[in-house]
Amino acid sequence: MPKFFVTDQSIHNNEIKIVGKDVNHIKNVLRKKIGEQLIICNTDISIDYLCEIVKLEADTIKCNILEKLDTNTESNIKVTIFQGLPKADKMEFMIQKAVELGVYDITPVEMKRCVVKLTDKDKTKKIQRWQKIAEVASKQSGRNQIPKINNVISVKNICNLCQEYDIVIVAYENEKENSLRDELEKLKSKQIKYLKIAILIGPEGGIDETEIELLKENEAKIVTLGSRILRTETVALNILSIIMYEFEV
Repeated sequence: MPKFFVTDQSIHNNEIKIVGKDVNHIKNVLRKKIGEQLIICNTDISIDYLCEIVKLEADTIKCNILEKLDTNTESNIKVTIFQGLPKADKMEFMIQKAVELGVYDITPVEMKRCVVKLTDKDKTKKIQRWQKIAEVASKQSGRNQIPKINNVISVKNICNLCQEYDIVIVAYENEKENSLRDELEKLKSKQIKYLKIAILIGPEGGIDETEIELLKENEAKIVTLGSRILRTETVALNILSIIMYEFEV
């Protein structure tokens, strides 16, 4: 059964109001009628409801809540991906798959070796498109939240955020000693149930040495992923999958 997303503002008593682009999809693509059912997720509290359509209007659909569903699909850990801006198709692929794997949010990062350079106008359009990709991937994978695609920031901005996370992991091809496994074992020993983890991945050209030094100064953990060099769009998915396997309850 298809799932649709709303917020607290759309729910009053036992009624949910659907507006916007989903109205057309429900009416003209799915061809739903009064009396048929939908699953609607309140993303503010990550709860799904089984609902019945009671009114179809030109730009609004009203549904009654039949029951609350015990279908929470969200992780007990929050993983943020800081992705050095790659070419558009690579970013879109990474967002789609990371959302399916359970990422909490994604932040594009302007870095010294980024081939892609975006104007402020371009950034706004890209964020809107990437957010749409995240929403579609959330629906497809049955999630209870839509991961947010944050505004583009710099490495210096990330350094100011490092203390907000239990660990900031930086994948760097020139690191030879400290492995991802080493850092995850240290994190496991702390026995923290609800983790906040950040992953920083460079763009196609990698991370500049000056950026690595700046991140080290702010206690980010620089790690190797092994002897093979991975594409930028593969790195986040590799690390995210390992983290979810190791820590997700």
